[in-house]
Amino acid sequence: MRDPLSVVTDAFTSFLFGKVETTRLPVRTSTGQAQAVYLPTAAPGLGDSGVIIGREVYSGKGYIYDPFQLYGQQLPAPHWLVLGESGNGKSALEKTYVLRQLRFRDRQVVVLDAQGEDGVGEWNLVAREMGITPIRLDPMAALDHGIRLNPLDPSITTTGQLALLRTIIEVAMGHGLDERSGFALKVAHAYVNETIVERQPVLSDIVERLRHPEPESAEAMNVAIDDVRAWGLDVALVLDRLVDGDLRGMFDGPTTVGIDLDAPLIVFDLSHIDRNSIAMPILMAIVGVWLEHTWIRPDRKKRIFLVEEAWHIINSPFVAQLFQRLLKFGRRLGLSFVAVVHHLSDVVDGAAAKEAAAILKMASTRTIYAQKADEARATGRVLGLPRWAVEIIPTLTPGIAVWDVNGNVQVVKHLVTESERPLVFTDRAMTESSADYNDDALRAAELEAEERAAAFVEQHVGDSESTVA
Repeated sequence: MRDPLSVVTDAFTSFLFGKVETTRLPVRTSTGQAQAVYLPTAAPGLGDSGVIIGREVYSGKGYIYDPFQLYGQQLPAPHWLVLGESGNGKSALEKTYVLRQLRFRDRQVVVLDAQGEDGVGEWNLVAREMGITPIRLDPMAALDHGIRLNPLDPSITTTGQLALLRTIIEVAMGHGLDERSGFALKVAHAYVNETIVERQPVLSDIVERLRHPEPESAEAMNVAIDDVRAWGLDVALVLDRLVDGDLRGMFDGPTTVGIDLDAPLIVFDLSHIDRNSIAMPILMAIVGVWLEHTWIRPDRKKRIFLVEEAWHIINSPFVAQLFQRLLKFGRRLGLSFVAVVHHLSDVVDGAAAKEAAAILKMASTRTIYAQKADEARATGRVLGLPRWAVEIIPTLTPGIAVWDVNGNVQVVKHLVTESERPLVFTDRAMTESSADYNDDALRAAELEAEERAAAFVEQHVGDSESTVA
């Protein structure tokens, strides 16, 4: 029963103002409704175990990522694709990520450093800070007792050696080996491995046997010896480039003794190789297979294999096939492959579209820095990004990227500490003249990005689950 005083008060108020005051009920909402109103904060975090990357732009929460911690429950594969145009912070992200991973004692990292400045690789400062000398693969230095990697190293299985030889030849020729050339190579490789036991077989042994095949190989096929020699001539000419051509010195001898495969960080400096020549994919194939058989072991260590200019791998069908096997085995052996590419169009529109798609499918983590609008739309279609993320990519400022971790999409600002700054910003001309990581500039950019995102979400709230058509 209502209090008499309340009844009188309500009657007086109604008489005086013509209405009765009512109590406003509290506003209630569901999680789903809140997510629809503010999409960028809808995705849950990745947990609190691993390496800190920075913070989420819209929520302000710390962003922590580690493929080894997330693998299984949140990640089907530990591999990572990093995309974006130059000058937006990819290199800084890679280097700080590696430095922070190496604070764990059970981590090892190999870097294929294909970019350089001042005559050395981009990772030179990081390696020097850790007391490590990069492994410089340089044709000129190799002639003067430089570093050599032997494709016929006994640590590589005979099957692996033959696959690697085929890849080298196919990359150089631009097409696959026909049956006759493949037979000539197989026979020469088998003969060299069977007869040379007092030392490591080398490429010049294969070239010699291709030019002068054994009569027994012709008899086995019931053909003339001149036919077998003709079948192997093109193969011999291609391999001769590594023995006596512009790539001589790096692969035509026994593997250099003393390469420390137990070091926490191993850097292969490829910066002296022309990035636009066929030498680069050949080089990456040899290094990749050699590492597969010498570095990756079934122990408890977690390994990271980071490849700069990875389009050389993904865009060649022959090299990509070698790395597909490595990536598949990597999950069982604790390997996280990190591919750094400027444009997705570099790899999906080439001759290796099928192989590229297979590798991209295995990369459950994708980090996309600023791209032009048309490139962002193409990237969104291939990777299946949410529409709001695709719209934001062209507006991103340096140091900020869209992260897609198996469907968990966030906009993340990468944070660099003062101690890391001198090691990761190696391009002085860019960093001295830009405000890439200036806190005030970044905060202003973030606020502007928040406003754009909020406006976009309000306009397209019904498209929360759609992807780019």
